[in-house]
Amino acid sequence: MLESLLAANKTTGANQSEEYLFYAKLNLQRMHRWNKTFVLPETTRKIMQQQPAQGWWVITEGWCGDSAQNLPVIARIAEAGNIPLKIVLRDDNPQIMDQYLTGTSKSIPILAAFDVSGSLLFRWGPRPEAAQTLLTAWKKEPEPRPFEDFEKEMHTWYTQDKGRSVQKEILHLLQN
Repeated sequence: MLESLLAANKTTGANQSEEYLFYAKLNLQRMHRWNKTFVLPETTRKIMQQQPAQGWWVITEGWCGDSAQNLPVIARIAEAGNIPLKIVLRDDNPQIMDQYLTGTSKSIPILAAFDVSGSLLFRWGPRPEAAQTLLTAWKKEPEPRPFEDFEKEMHTWYTQDKGRSVQKEILHLLQN
């Protein structure tokens, strides 16, 4: 979907600014890289194959950097467990997003897992705990470091983590 939108010089959501288009293009590259390089460990694959039937929703937007780093990993985990994965666009579905706020924030991505009767099994997001710690520390002391520097640090962390943290956290939620 994002590829089609970008071909028309658009992104998801109402904000169609040059900044959001830039991030959407960058994120598409990030997701392609993850799809080419990410390998789900056999131990995770085996755990996922033993999971009961369920469905997952990911609330996201194409311009969201955290989504670009986490969605490909989440999709690979769901695929290993034969779990249907539905993408829910945050800005097009405010009534759904409002059910999964992070405090008062509409931070994404949010993964919501449901059993076959539609009951919530767990929610995860908007980013792994270690990435959240980086963001919280930057918000406390953003000066003298501009957002662009912080953003590079965050995406470097994601690259070095290689999807391990999101896997670990989701597996923990599935098993508890």
